[in-house]
Amino acid sequence: MSKKKAKVLCQNLWKVFGLHPESVLELADNGVTKQEVLEQTGHVIAVKDASFETHENETFVIMGLSGSGKSTLVRCINRLMEPTKGTILIDGVDIANMNDAELRELRRHKLSMVFQSFGLLPHRSVLDNISFGLEVRGEHKKERKEKANQALEMVGLKGWEKSRIYELSGGMQQRVGLARALAVGPEILLMDEPFSALDPLIRRQMQDEFINLRSVMKKTVVFITHDLLEALKLGDRVAIMKDGEIVQIGSPEEIVAQPADGYVSEFVKDVPRVKVIPAQSIMEEPPVIVESDESLEAAIEKMKTKHVPVAFITHNRGTLKGTVTMEQAVAGAQNGLNRAGEVAQSEFSSVSPDTTLEECLHPVAEDETPVAVLDEKQHLLGIITRSALLQAIQSDTAGDGES
Repeated sequence: MSKKKAKVLCQNLWKVFGLHPESVLELADNGVTKQEVLEQTGHVIAVKDASFETHENETFVIMGLSGSGKSTLVRCINRLMEPTKGTILIDGVDIANMNDAELRELRRHKLSMVFQSFGLLPHRSVLDNISFGLEVRGEHKKERKEKANQALEMVGLKGWEKSRIYELSGGMQQRVGLARALAVGPEILLMDEPFSALDPLIRRQMQDEFINLRSVMKKTVVFITHDLLEALKLGDRVAIMKDGEIVQIGSPEEIVAQPADGYVSEFVKDVPRVKVIPAQSIMEEPPVIVESDESLEAAIEKMKTKHVPVAFITHNRGTLKGTVTMEQAVAGAQNGLNRAGEVAQSEFSSVSPDTTLEECLHPVAEDETPVAVLDEKQHLLGIITRSALLQAIQSDTAGDGES
């Protein structure tokens, strides 16, 4: 993986609560546990020597149980809490060196935060709540309204502009909180357990909507949660915290398949791998790929040689145009058609490389032909066959039986 520029970089970050926080750092460095430090000194180590980086447009999830230090860590990123020791760089700039005015500018323009408690203003309308940050920033009323309406539409609340907060459901209120954060146009979103207060069904809906929204809003997101399944579902990468320390950082697949220690293993032991393993991990090279301007005779000959009943037809340097079965190709040739592109069937099942195997089940079951794996530009990367998917599911089931 090529080295990407860090959007947020935390290096050896500590946060200790107590009268003399620096005095306990040496104790902790020498292996004294968090509980022993508390008993000996009365200080609480909330974050211990944490290091990580997030990249542009990445959703980086920090997951841990209550007391693990995850919420303290995210509050240090925008200095709602002052770190005891360590470095935090935003786009290469050390925020520890920022004065109050610079810090306000950072929070108003580059960073936005979404909390578990929505923090909405009950006496204001939905639109006025969304535009509040813009108002604080001093933007003109017309610009505020325009940006607030854009954010409102982005989170699916168009038509609720004049409603009061108490008229909204919990899920809708959380959308307002998210829209308020998006309205100021931040490059980085800090989200501290934003869906934790919601009912399970609404929470799942918000997770799905966030995934859809993520591809549109193009933000770097640091997302805090105590829910492992939520972390694995939403994160491009996940950091697992325990007692103030980051014990593992990896992709959802790496976290589940290669836990770093017994603590992480215990967490992930009941997670079905089909929920996190991506399609790209089992995709195969299509046996027959035909350019749309190739002859039908060539397509038929390739399918005969490979002993397969279907060919994938591409154009424009690998963009998938459609599929054609042997029967369709033969029928087309008999009807006087010459080129493969003329018989390409444009209705086909496809998934993205990061689609989970669980999400592949329906398209694979519904379609007789293999499911295409396409990137954002609709380039054909590979295919998912029914046999490969069944084998992956059976391996997962066998693994569960052995544990």
